[in-house]
Amino acid sequence: MNNEQLQQRKDKVFARGQGNSYPVYVKEARNAEVFDVEGNRFIDFATGIAVCNTGHSHPDVVQAVTEQVSAFSHTCLMVNPYESAVALAEKLTALAPGDSAKKAIFVTTGAEAVENCVKIARCHTGRRGVIAFNAGFHGRTNLTMALTGKIAPYKKDFGPFPGDIYHAPFPNALHNITEQDALFAIKNLFKATIAAEDVAAIIIEPVQGEGGFNAAPASFLKTLRKLCDDHGIVLIVDEIQTGFGRTGKMFCCEYAGIEPDLMTMAKGIAGGFPLSAVVGKADIMDAPLPGGLGGTYGGSPVACAAALAVLNVIEKEHLIDKANGLGELFKARLQGLKQRYPDFISDVRNTGAMIAIEFMYNGDPEQTNPALAQAIIAKAKEHHLILLACGYYGNVIRFLPALTMTPDIASEGLDNFEQLLASLLDNAEEVSY
Repeated sequence: MNNEQLQQRKDKVFARGQGNSYPVYVKEARNAEVFDVEGNRFIDFATGIAVCNTGHSHPDVVQAVTEQVSAFSHTCLMVNPYESAVALAEKLTALAPGDSAKKAIFVTTGAEAVENCVKIARCHTGRRGVIAFNAGFHGRTNLTMALTGKIAPYKKDFGPFPGDIYHAPFPNALHNITEQDALFAIKNLFKATIAAEDVAAIIIEPVQGEGGFNAAPASFLKTLRKLCDDHGIVLIVDEIQTGFGRTGKMFCCEYAGIEPDLMTMAKGIAGGFPLSAVVGKADIMDAPLPGGLGGTYGGSPVACAAALAVLNVIEKEHLIDKANGLGELFKARLQGLKQRYPDFISDVRNTGAMIAIEFMYNGDPEQTNPALAQAIIAKAKEHHLILLACGYYGNVIRFLPALTMTPDIASEGLDNFEQLLASLLDNAEEVSY
């Protein structure tokens, strides 16, 4: 069965809303390489959307999962708990930034973690409102779609959404949105739309994921921390895509030196097994009554075993340092492409191993170029790459290499990317982007 035949089978039985970027059906994946059913090899610059930070099928994760499955696969953490979940909560509460006593809960998806943060914040404060940011992404459930700050494709045709959700601009120097603009918008919300004393939480990604890998300035995060303290608002830091070494820190908000009230964790937490967590200040986390939080599969014993192995690998293999090294390698190569194509590349940016390249028309960053980003995705298969687009304007290619990726594989993949871009841009006068 080849890729085309499998795609035809999928199209018959899957709703089109759960589409796939590539008609490439995986047979095997090892570390930073993916092999399809036809025997083709791909260098993976996506890692399942920042999930496999420790690479595909890391031996330590495979061993931990195998041992756990052979013992038991499920009892429900809320019925009969197990030591691995306790051990994982102990580790995560110790790793979370700040000196306050922490507690944790486990659920299954990033969207669940976000929803539970909102529940906890509302229960703790007795308030209703939540402020999020334009271009932010927090999930595909009804509440998290409301928090997400981009319509297509995440929110289009899915309303109505829950009330009491408000948005402010996210600082973005390339597109002339200053920290002052964002703060003014929040304060204007307090005056015109919802009183500060009615706001339960402000939620922010320290680096926007789907929004284009734009980093919140440390000074902005510090100002938000003070703003929340001044008004009794819970500060939620969404570390779903930025956590577990991805940005060159265990958690990205460490760069700003702030302590969140609540944090969401998912994606890289368990090496590909479904798990997410909320970790936060103990007094806030304890606001809901027993039974108010949780779920049938939350804190799966198999996923907890995988997560413990992931944390050990991050420490043992110095993956936080490797994230920074990979980030520098990618940035240097992509900056070279920016110099080569100054009319098309408006920015190259990274926070550790969250790396992005943004495209424009005619040397003007305000003339965003989503057509070029989509052309790159369309040709990635030909160049044996797995790539992802993102961005508020859809004009960004993001790189999320496994933190275990070797420099040789990274350089080979970047060579392929350079050839891909040259195939599109060296004769750009003949095309529409």
